[in-house]
Amino acid sequence: MKKELDLVLAPQVAFDPALLEQELLQQAGLPATHASAYIHKIKRSIDARGRKVQVKVRADVYDQTPDLSSILPTYVYPEVKPNAKRVVIVGAGSAGLFAALRCLELGLKPVILERGKDVRTRRRDLAAINKEHLVNPDSNYCFGEGGAGTYSDGKLYTRSKKRGDVQRVLQILVQHGATPDILFDAHPHIGTNKLPVLIAQIRETILQAGGEIHFNTRVTDFLVENQQIKAAVTASGAVFDGEAVILATGHSARDIYELLHKKGILIEAKPFAMGVRVEHQQSLIDGIQYHCDGDRGNYLPAASYALVQQVAWRGQERGVFSFCMCPGGFIVPSATAPGEVVVNGMSPSRRDSKFANSGIVVAINLEDMDLKQHGALAGLRLQQALEQKACAAAGGTQMAPAQRLHDFVKGKVSASLLETSYQPGLASVDMLEVLPPMIGQRLRGGFQEFGNKMRGYLTNEAQIVGVESRTSSPVRIPRDKETLRHPQIQNLFPCAEGAGYAGGIVSAAMDGERCAEQVALLVQR
Repeated sequence: MKKELDLVLAPQVAFDPALLEQELLQQAGLPATHASAYIHKIKRSIDARGRKVQVKVRADVYDQTPDLSSILPTYVYPEVKPNAKRVVIVGAGSAGLFAALRCLELGLKPVILERGKDVRTRRRDLAAINKEHLVNPDSNYCFGEGGAGTYSDGKLYTRSKKRGDVQRVLQILVQHGATPDILFDAHPHIGTNKLPVLIAQIRETILQAGGEIHFNTRVTDFLVENQQIKAAVTASGAVFDGEAVILATGHSARDIYELLHKKGILIEAKPFAMGVRVEHQQSLIDGIQYHCDGDRGNYLPAASYALVQQVAWRGQERGVFSFCMCPGGFIVPSATAPGEVVVNGMSPSRRDSKFANSGIVVAINLEDMDLKQHGALAGLRLQQALEQKACAAAGGTQMAPAQRLHDFVKGKVSASLLETSYQPGLASVDMLEVLPPMIGQRLRGGFQEFGNKMRGYLTNEAQIVGVESRTSSPVRIPRDKETLRHPQIQNLFPCAEGAGYAGGIVSAAMDGERCAEQVALLVQR
């Protein structure tokens, strides 16, 4: 017997595992001592629209343990056969790792080339950025095993449900060590403190099945013959050949865009977004969202928010919106080269920092870029110019330019700044002198509107930190909608964020799987 339940519960019940189990069994008409009962939790979401916060829980309760293979499937990765076709995967982020896992399932041998270090060794370079202001161009918050998602939050929520099987991706993550809660929370999140262990376990799965992963291996060229890609060449001169190349480099691999452009391989400028990070006290956001005095209690998670507003400047409207909101999190330095300052956000699994931060960014359309001079690289040049200007404005290190929020809206340089989660430190700067007017002026209007939507949000007890410029790739590497192959270069599969087709851990993972499936269709004909 299966009982399908849709309940509205108090937070102290919904977020307490023992009380939740007891409530579900009771609602299903089963005693708490029913030893053979099985609970399949499907979805949990917070409803904070009313004055009293409630939690919606959906679950199936079985009086006897069912066949779990249909509920929690186990994915098997068979050992690569000696004659298996090789697939070169450039990048060991979410897309590259999931492409490799799917290749194994389909009988292909994945060969991953990753410019950065393994996930554990990579920590030293992150410490060097934070403490010594030293940026390693090959190992940082963007590059290295696990990609940008590993050390920048680990949020798993995606709207890209038509691009693949979201639940399958989450189940694979659970199989490799993620908490099962990600399978039913409406906005699942692993946490940057737990992701490294999970990423290392995925690596072991790939290696044990016979796949290859090469760290400290930066691709510097591609061998192309008769419009067909044959191999990837690395900085050391090593040549890695394969039946196909999946290009899963992430949105910050600027040298790859430069290489493709130089070789005459078609790339395109695409819209993206840039702006700042705004940092509040988490208690303030909790108070606004949960209608409380800032003390959310022991059960409710740190509150988040999502904001969007159309703002006009010189007669042209652009979207101003929150991006990668990190409750209970930290702002981190995400530059990939010396002489630039880039900020991003992350949260540990407990989301227990006293700070909340979010990107607040402005949409950049093609007409906002200098396409005549820079062509397909116009957005990339715009990014670089802003990041270098931010670095110079804050003193030429990894210190970031900052301004109190209300001061920014009023056009006043802040006499002092607030305590921050950003370890390299902040410099008080007039951010309107750093940001291009098309961004800065729209941000001012956006913050004013956000203050109307969330009373208390627009305050000088919050500050903006710049610049948030790596929201997505400013370049698209075109591909066929069906085969996912590049229209000009045979056997080249542009993939995920770096090619302009995904925006986060889960959507990138799904795109990696899709590319692997198309490679299999191609090489197994």
